[in-house]
Amino acid sequence: MTIDLTRRTLLHLAGVSSLTAAAVAAARAEGTAGGGPTFANRTPMRVGMVTLRVRNLDLVADYYRDVIGLTVMARSMMGALLGAGGVRLLNLQRRESAPRETRNAAGLYHTAFLMPTRKDLARWLVHAAANKVRLSGFADHLVSESVYLDDPEGNGIEVYADRAPDTWKWDGGSVAMATDQLDIDGLLALTDTRAPNYAKAPDDLRIGHMHLRVGDLEQAERFYGGAIGLDPTRKRSGAAFLSSGRYHHHLGINVWQSAGAGPRDSTSMGLAWFSLEIAAEDILQAQTQRLRQAGAPVTAIENGIETSDPWGTQVRLVSV
Repeated sequence: MTIDLTRRTLLHLAGVSSLTAAAVAAARAEGTAGGGPTFANRTPMRVGMVTLRVRNLDLVADYYRDVIGLTVMARSMMGALLGAGGVRLLNLQRRESAPRETRNAAGLYHTAFLMPTRKDLARWLVHAAANKVRLSGFADHLVSESVYLDDPEGNGIEVYADRAPDTWKWDGGSVAMATDQLDIDGLLALTDTRAPNYAKAPDDLRIGHMHLRVGDLEQAERFYGGAIGLDPTRKRSGAAFLSSGRYHHHLGINVWQSAGAGPRDSTSMGLAWFSLEIAAEDILQAQTQRLRQAGAPVTAIENGIETSDPWGTQVRLVSV
């Protein structure tokens, strides 16, 4: 299969006519007005797996298989489990009658799939263009390069590659991030644009970070920072970013659309829960104690605990 892939082709797929407009579109998606596991997955805490409630299981499962390149590891009438390199990343639960979650409710903003290398991101971008995948924006965030899109049921997705951690610019505990124009030409120079060669996701693809809508930023920071134990890495109007081990962010939280949101409907479409993998038992024990002191629900599960944030988004903390 050959394609005529140019910058204009990608801009068309993103529904814009210029790189400036693409950066603006990525700003809306990101909320900025302006060999082996990657660093993100070697930190003391890191994102593990995401579970979504979906109405059309086949449509959504096929999308993550065909567009992102995940491997279907298990499938039944009621669910599908997908991953990469034998690692479980995405669990889909069939809920045909689930009500739709509104954009101003707390919940998922996007799930961010982290490519192992910049070349892998380039290969995926050619694959997306060849298959006429609808994009919602792309941008250079200084620490990373990102492409945004939505699955068939409106769940936000980011596909990105990190720059080398030693190039990130830190000022104390704050890392520099922005939403600049993506160097599409530089990406395309890394791969053969005439012959897509992205048959499936690289074995080392992981979920690099989660981005959530919350009802109150300070309350969310107290939960995910004070109780869960993630460290703040950046804050701007209406948004905050937190991480473990000096990653730029394992979690983004914002109130751009959801300020004042109340408890989520636990039967609605969208994010059911996500997991944070914990590298040391003492970290998990400290988290459990802090959550109980904060009055958060704590339930024992296999290899860890389950809790939920103030709006009902469930978080599983699992020992690995």
